[in-house]
Amino acid sequence: MSRMNFVLGILLAIIIGTQSGFIAYATDYAALEEQQRSLEITSNNYENWPDGPAVSAEGAILMEAQTGTILYEKNIHERLYPASTTKILTCLIGVEQCQMNETVTMSQEAVFSIPRDSSNIGLDVGEQITVEQCLYGILVGSANEAANALAEHVSGSMDEFVDLMNERAAELGCEDSHFVTTNGLHDDDHYTTPYDLALIAQKFFDNELLCKMSSTPTYYIPQSATQPDDDLYVNTHNKMLFPNGKYNYEYIVGSKTGYTDNARQTLVSCAEKDGMKLICVVMREESPHQFEDTISLFDYGFSNFQKLNVASNETQYTVENNDFFQTDEDVFGTSKPILSINPEDSVVLPITAVFEDLDSELSYDMESDSSVASIQYTYHGIPVGSATVDLAEENQEDAFDFENQLENETEAAAEEEGESTPDAADNVVFVNVRKVIIWVVGIAGLLILIFVIKAIIDNYQFAKRRSVRNRHKKRKQIPSPFDDYDF
Repeated sequence: MSRMNFVLGILLAIIIGTQSGFIAYATDYAALEEQQRSLEITSNNYENWPDGPAVSAEGAILMEAQTGTILYEKNIHERLYPASTTKILTCLIGVEQCQMNETVTMSQEAVFSIPRDSSNIGLDVGEQITVEQCLYGILVGSANEAANALAEHVSGSMDEFVDLMNERAAELGCEDSHFVTTNGLHDDDHYTTPYDLALIAQKFFDNELLCKMSSTPTYYIPQSATQPDDDLYVNTHNKMLFPNGKYNYEYIVGSKTGYTDNARQTLVSCAEKDGMKLICVVMREESPHQFEDTISLFDYGFSNFQKLNVASNETQYTVENNDFFQTDEDVFGTSKPILSINPEDSVVLPITAVFEDLDSELSYDMESDSSVASIQYTYHGIPVGSATVDLAEENQEDAFDFENQLENETEAAAEEEGESTPDAADNVVFVNVRKVIIWVVGIAGLLILIFVIKAIIDNYQFAKRRSVRNRHKKRKQIPSPFDDYDF
């Protein structure tokens, strides 16, 4: 009896201890969140940069989508658990690899490898839906079984798909990420960072279909021969997408939530206003602060920053006080500008700054055949965007006139330093390489043709002279009737 009481006592102590530990654990999250709110906001230390709001997330980032400019950063390179925000990478690969009308089959492993109480939409083994329906199920209903099934459809197995996830993340520039599952269910070795997640989101929200899917609050999968349920409605848990809800955001482009006990609340969102598209990532936060802080960061970005077109604002360009290039010294004589700034490129800077406040650096490390250089712009050392210098198309009217820029720049430098204007020979000269090659090949071909024609003519003339000599020689060999006489 005493042994039984001892065992019961131990069990009771374990139960009480577990319950007490749980209460303390839950309470610690609230205290931890307050502690996280006081963590340093790195971007607030930028010179002449607008101060961003304090958020309770352990890691957070606000990035402008086109330029990649980081407007707000807090622990953006800290490795954290992404939970279901993992699925934006899963769906990105699905869109890149599949047609929307392809058929996805729910396998035994896809359905039963997930916990029964985890997020799902009730698909059974053997049921089939289209890739499009599968993507909606993942992004609207956060369906874990659908993510597994899509992975098997793309790669043949979940393990091979996970390898593809890591490869694709690396291609997008992620350096502190490692994925183990297709859906974000917890694994100690499954992690990413706010910055890496923003890079994935940058590509994800560049796809119109994925934006549409991730901004849909409710989706219906109709009954079919391969999907017997007649009431398969998929509903989002993302409060930013609730119509007329407290956290509904009018500029939202798309959004994906995530939660596990280890990851806590995570949220990846995109919003667009006045031509500026922002991506926000908050990680390890408590509900509903992930929604409040995301909205606060979006408002901060739209209120304090502006997006400027480079080609429309660039009037003078110097690299360490050296001339950039001029086009009136083309090797084939004076010509129109052969280079132009890409008209689509922009920079993002505080509304209190102007384009002339930016510093720039020229880089020639280009992989594109149509670009010869790129200009990297910074604002007090902070990257704010870039522009490529492209080969101008024929008769392009909006080619940037670097000739005028060069003259103004040289004169200004000379006046400032009290020096005379440098000779044109000292300037850097850019040449249209393609035209040079065409001219060289053409001239070489012409020279070869002339050489061949001359050789033919010379050979013909030589043969003709030889024929004449032979005739003369034959004439000399005819005996003369006077040969026997000595005159």
